[in-house]
This record gives sequence, C-alpha cells and structure tokens, in this order.
Amino acid sequence: MTAVRTFLMVAGLVVGVYGAVLLWDNSLTVLVRIAVWALVGVIVHDFVFAPLCAGLGLAGRRLLPVGWRSPFAVAALFSVVLGLLAIPVFSKPGMRPDNPTVLDRDYPLGLWISLAVVWSCVPLYYLLVRRLPVRQDQVVDRQGSGDVERQPPPV
Repeated sequence: MTAVRTFLMVAGLVVGVYGAVLLWDNSLTVLVRIAVWALVGVIVHDFVFAPLCAGLGLAGRRLLPVGWRSPFAVAALFSVVLGLLAIPVFSKPGMRPDNPTVLDRDYPLGLWISLAVVWSCVPLYYLLVRRLPVRQDQVVDRQGSGDVERQPPPV
C-alpha cells in the first residue's frame, strides 16, 4: 500500500510541476485571469451547483420510485455533461463574415436531439430491467426466517 501511495504522490508532483512549466511563459495578466476563472469555478460549484444537485437528489428521492432513480440520475448527469460541452459552440468562436464554414451546423438542434435520445433511454432502461429475471437481491429480500436451512452436523 505504501508503494502505491508513494507512486501517486510522485505522479501528482510531476503533473503539478508540468502544469507550472506550462504556465511559466504566460504574462501576469493571463495568470490573474486563470486564477480568477479557477476561483469562480470553485465558488460556482460549491455554492450553486452542489446545493442544486443535493436539492434535486432529495426531491427525486421523495418523488421517484426506487426503480426510476438510477436511470433519472444517469440521464441528468449526461444532460449536464452535454450542456457543458455545448457552451463553447453556442458563442460560435472564430466565426467571421469572410469564413462562414466555421461552426456552420445547427448546434442547438443537435443538443436537443442528443438530450431527447438520452431521456428516451430512461423508460427503455426501466422496461428492460423489469423484463430481466429476478435478481439475487430481490430473492434474498423475499426470504424469511423459515427459509433458512439447518446447519450440517459437526464432524
């Protein structure tokens, strides 16, 4: 266990030094902007996104049946990831009147189609799971104290 811990510490140190080397050539203005973005990201995560996720999780726990919770959680996670991936293309960076081929697709439509595919998998997953044979946990939950067999005699 100590070797693994040492390896992870050394790997983290190497990655940190590599990141510092990459930042070394930037001006002070760029470094301040990077620090501000990092700080804003931490604040938005801790004070907006995390409480929102916790509230949605508690609401989902009260409103959704047990079998629907996992598919909804996965679909919500995929939706957040797709939304975050779509942010850069909505502002159409690099698009100029003299080059209309940059980002020439309908990205909002693509986002909506991908979200529809993700959320259409929720009922499909639920229906497929209901069709599968009974799982071991459900068998154990249905057993009572009378279902336990006697212990074999000692040798």
